[in-house]
Amino acid sequence: MDANVNKSLHHALQFYATVEEQDFAALEAELTTTFDAELPFMEKVAKLDEAFDNHPRFEELREYVFDLLMINFFSEDVQKLEEDYLDSEEWEAIEEETLDRGSELLNVLLYLKECEDAEVEPSLDDYLKEFLLVEEDEFQDEHRIYEQVISNQILVESNFAEISKVASGISEDEEIKDIFYPLMSFFAEPQPDQQAITEFLAQSDRKSLDLAIYQLIIQFNN
Repeated sequence: MDANVNKSLHHALQFYATVEEQDFAALEAELTTTFDAELPFMEKVAKLDEAFDNHPRFEELREYVFDLLMINFFSEDVQKLEEDYLDSEEWEAIEEETLDRGSELLNVLLYLKECEDAEVEPSLDDYLKEFLLVEEDEFQDEHRIYEQVISNQILVESNFAEISKVASGISEDEEIKDIFYPLMSFFAEPQPDQQAITEFLAQSDRKSLDLAIYQLIIQFNN
């Protein structure tokens, strides 16, 4: 498993479990075995789903862990396949089959990996304009999805309370809703100390999930 993926998976499960007062060891063991397995991608997806079916108390994390599985595939598994595999009909079919899987978190992780490779510090402005290209006419889907982020960029200079206040006003129908608070919090405070974590949690309306996503992003970036 990719080292950053491994850290992110562990911390997401650990912090979610801590808030929910659950034991995450068995789920982590099943997922680690799945991530490390020498199997085709869709078989790994099936095993991931089986793991979450076995541990329904962690259901909220399923699609975010799918994002990690996808990132792990790009970082690790694809190196063992043919050079042009991502351009193959087989991969195209997998992309079609998984269109409704995962979340916008995948784009965040892809961006952070790009930053690591280029040895640059991630920033919200760079993510929106240079990675998502939200200002380009041909990328208006991204502009629509991230409209609330674009219009509230100033929040990265604010605090958790202000970010949470805006997050609570976003409609449940908007795709960015579920990751808005941890995403904006990351760009505002990418390396929180324990006091910051406590404050982040205090301002959250969905404590276990928000903290899990925040930790997932932080650990992937470290």
